[in-house]
Amino acid sequence: MSHDVLNPTPEYLAFWRERHVCTLTTPRPDGTPHVVPVGVTYDPEAGLARVISNRHSKKVRNILAAQEAQEAEEARADGAQAGARVAVCQMEGRRWATLEGRAVIRTDEASVADAVARYAERYGRTPSPNPDRVVMEITLDRAMGRA
Repeated sequence: MSHDVLNPTPEYLAFWRERHVCTLTTPRPDGTPHVVPVGVTYDPEAGLARVISNRHSKKVRNILAAQEAQEAEEARADGAQAGARVAVCQMEGRRWATLEGRAVIRTDEASVADAVARYAERYGRTPSPNPDRVVMEITLDRAMGRA
C-alpha cells in the first residue's frame, strides 16, 4: 500500500515513532544491495529520514561512492537528484513500512546533533559521543507499507 511521504496516515506515522530496529539498503559500487540493521528517524514535515553512523562504515562508503559517481557525470541530462538511491524498512508481525529516496552524507555539527537528538527521542537512549559520527539524510520520494 502506498502512502504520501509528506502526509502519512496517523497509523503509519505512529508505527515509525515506535521503537523498531530497521534495515537500510544501499547500493554497492558493483550495483548489488548492501543491507544492514540501523536506527531510523522519519520526519514527514521535511520529507526526510535520517540514519546516524560512523563515517568509516560500509554503508557510508557506499553512499559516498554513489555521490562521487554522479558528480563525475557532472551534467546529468535527466535532472536526477544527487545521492544514492536507498531504502529503509521496518516490520513487526504483519505490519511493515518502507521509505525510499536519495541519501547524502552530512558531516556538519548541526545536522549530526539534530539527527542524534531525533534518534534519542525515538529509541529512548542517547548514543555515546563519536567524533566520526555522520548522518545519512534521505530525501524521501516513496512510502509504502501496512501499519
